[in-house]
Amino acid sequence: MEKTLIKLPTLAELTQDLELAWKNDQLNLLLNQAPPAQWVKTHPFIKGYNYLPIDKVELLLRKIFKEYKIEITGQGTAFNGVWVTVRVHFKSPTNGEWLFYDGIGAAPMQTEKGAAPTDLTKITQGAISMSFPIAKTVAIKDACDHFGSLFGANLNRKDVVNFSPDKSITENFTKSNAEKMGGKNG
Repeated sequence: MEKTLIKLPTLAELTQDLELAWKNDQLNLLLNQAPPAQWVKTHPFIKGYNYLPIDKVELLLRKIFKEYKIEITGQGTAFNGVWVTVRVHFKSPTNGEWLFYDGIGAAPMQTEKGAAPTDLTKITQGAISMSFPIAKTVAIKDACDHFGSLFGANLNRKDVVNFSPDKSITENFTKSNAEKMGGKNG
């Protein structure tokens, strides 16, 4: 029995709006660049763990998306810590639609010096007031990891596939623009 090979369509062939597909590809290329090395910090308590400080994440949100909102979707306590879930709403720079990513963060409650973290009778005054903002910050950064490497998504991953634009979209977009320019002059 002979197998028939079916030619799969390219992404460019599946795309109704080639210009939008190209813009999205270019946005993904930007979002998957490594963050500036001077922005990356090493966690003071977790050996070998790198992260982007929240001020850098918020700067990227403002610069790239221009409009964004942080929504707290949940919060609570878990044993000797707190957790927060957030939804980061952002306006797509390519099509103007509002989209979102969800994130979760947790933080331990501070206990008195020398106390076991499990001794809930030794939680310091103001521990909850400190823990919730930390958990919220971690949740925001967790949600923003979904954007890509620029937001710190791959800082602690061993195996990473580098993003590259789809060649068929780029070629078809370039060809389409050349034809439009040629049509106007001809």
